[in-house]
Amino acid sequence: MDRYNWSVKELVNAPLLSTLYYKTKEGKIRPSYRAVRWFVVFLINLAFFLSYYLDIQFLEGTLSGSRLLGFHLIDPFVALEILAAEHHIHTNIIIGTLTIVFFYFFAGGKSFCAWVCPYGLISEIGERIHQILVNRHIIKERKFDPRVRYIFWAIFLVMAAVDGYLVFEVINPVGILSRFFVYGWSLAIIWVFVILLFEIFFSRRGWCKYVCPVGTTYNFIGWTSATKVQWDMDKCDHCMACFAVCPEDHVLEFAKAKYDEDRKKKGITKEFVKNGDCTLCARCFDVCHTDAYNFEFRLKNLI
Repeated sequence: MDRYNWSVKELVNAPLLSTLYYKTKEGKIRPSYRAVRWFVVFLINLAFFLSYYLDIQFLEGTLSGSRLLGFHLIDPFVALEILAAEHHIHTNIIIGTLTIVFFYFFAGGKSFCAWVCPYGLISEIGERIHQILVNRHIIKERKFDPRVRYIFWAIFLVMAAVDGYLVFEVINPVGILSRFFVYGWSLAIIWVFVILLFEIFFSRRGWCKYVCPVGTTYNFIGWTSATKVQWDMDKCDHCMACFAVCPEDHVLEFAKAKYDEDRKKKGITKEFVKNGDCTLCARCFDVCHTDAYNFEFRLKNLI
């Protein structure tokens, strides 16, 4: 992918494999952020697999609950489900959850969805198929209010409280895929394909954007997280390629040209992507021909 010479249309509709690399201004080929992310997702899930089959006790368990070198790590939403179902929470779960929350506060709240979640990788492939079908007018693009995810988040917690059972874990594609990679085949994997087909034929990344309570929980951390994507107005020419490829495009609403005059009056030239829905996937980095985006650690002045 040549973000410095391709048109916006070419960048947005680039073949999937071409998005795994980009050509620098000097003509050198470098891996894109998407390629790096996919590699990280692969390594994390490989670590789970090898820890189980080779019994190396490095990263045991699954993404819902695991042990890293013997230290407990618990998905925050799973911890909330346990609290709702049992009305109390164990010490190891508290420690494991706080560790995860602490890590993602520094690493970027919802970065879990882009850099760790195996379904997120599969969903990106489904997203490209969805875009092809939309471009060929085979299906229509359907969008909804992303705030609907908060309703699903509450519903699943209420269900756990009423039923005394972690209801969402039965249909959680993150947990299903993580168990599939570690322990092998189960019929539950069919549900993951059902979700993928929903995203391909009905709504682009519909599960991730409008339903998934795991991502919604990380969204809460994301609003205050220390690592953010920063946008530079002076570099931006408002081609909106970033907006087109962003899986959570509402987080880049502020970058539209219609807000420039207000920023100039206030002397603002740079802004953080404040919305907690930002996954720090860096797709905006990969397609930006003016290099208007970068990662910024907001607490660096305190170090």
